[in-house]
Formats: sequence, C-alpha cells, structure tokens
Amino acid sequence: MAKLIYSMITSLDGYVEAAEGDLGTGPAEDQEVHTFINDTFRHVGTFLYGRRMYETMVFWETAHTEPGLPPHMLQYARDWQAADKIVYSTTLESVSSAKTRIERTFDPDAVRRLKAHVDHDLTIDGPTLAAHAIAAGLVDEYHLFITTSAVGGGKRFFPDGVRLDLDLVEERTFDDSGLIYARYQPLR
Repeated sequence: MAKLIYSMITSLDGYVEAAEGDLGTGPAEDQEVHTFINDTFRHVGTFLYGRRMYETMVFWETAHTEPGLPPHMLQYARDWQAADKIVYSTTLESVSSAKTRIERTFDPDAVRRLKAHVDHDLTIDGPTLAAHAIAAGLVDEYHLFITTSAVGGGKRFFPDGVRLDLDLVEERTFDDSGLIYARYQPLR
C-alpha cells in the first residue's frame, strides 16, 4: 500500500504561512536542501493539492524553460512534471499542467482506494487540505522542514482539535541554512 505524506516548510513555532503571508527565505535557494527534497520525494507519483497550493506549484510545469535554472531545480521540475496531480477545488475552472485533474470535494474513501491501488507514494500539500486527511487518519508520514524563524501566528502545520502521537523516525540538519528536517510516523 502506498503512503500518504504531508510535508511542508514550517516556522520554528509550527506555521506554514506567517500572518503577513511569508516565512522568509525558503530552502529553494539552498542547493543542499533542494537536492535533499528532490531525493526524498522522487518516489512520489501523485500530488494532492488544494487550489492555492496548486497555483504555487504549477510553476514547475514550465520551470525547465527558465534561463539559468540550476540543475537541482531542473531535476525537481522533471520529477514534478512526471507525477500525477489532483487539485481539490470548488472554484478552479481549469488546470494549466499535464497529468492533472480537478476534484470538487475531498473524499477520504477515494484517497484510501487510491493509496491501495497505486504503486507509488502520494503527498498531500497545503494545511487546509491536509487537515481533512489528518482528521480522517489517512496521513502515514509527516515531513517537516523547520526554519530558524518564529513568526508568532498564521496558518499552522497541524490542525487544531486533532491529537497525534508521533514517532520521530529520521532527522537531519542543514548547516548553511540552519534548517532542520524531521520525519514522523503516527504511533499505531
């Protein structure tokens, strides 16, 4: 069975977006971090997105045409383009990337069936969409990329009202950026 992975960059105090909308400089500029992200998520064959996250990530559909794109970012673009994408949105009229479809509602049972029938892992990206998957008990791993900033408020990585007991199964630090990577699995 495939794993459903929830992963995002978070502030030190657990926010994926600061109240003013920005966490500061992200790991995309750091080759070591970006290469690690490439290697960690290369096996992902399906991305589950909310509309806003999709609109952010669709950059990768044409990133390979950007002049001077570093090789580590070009590799991520190739991997992203090769994967299937499902966008959950009631307002998005059309998509602008290949291998992408729109679903109007998040159906936990449909995601369970997808996990049972694909031969690759999936990610769920964006805190609002992930909250539905977390509440339904669908998330198999949590990957946090923790910055060195505390932002004091905004959108949280973990939803309110859900208790999770997790086991730390991997960790890594990145010297140049100060970023900490932590991978957790639910205790079952």
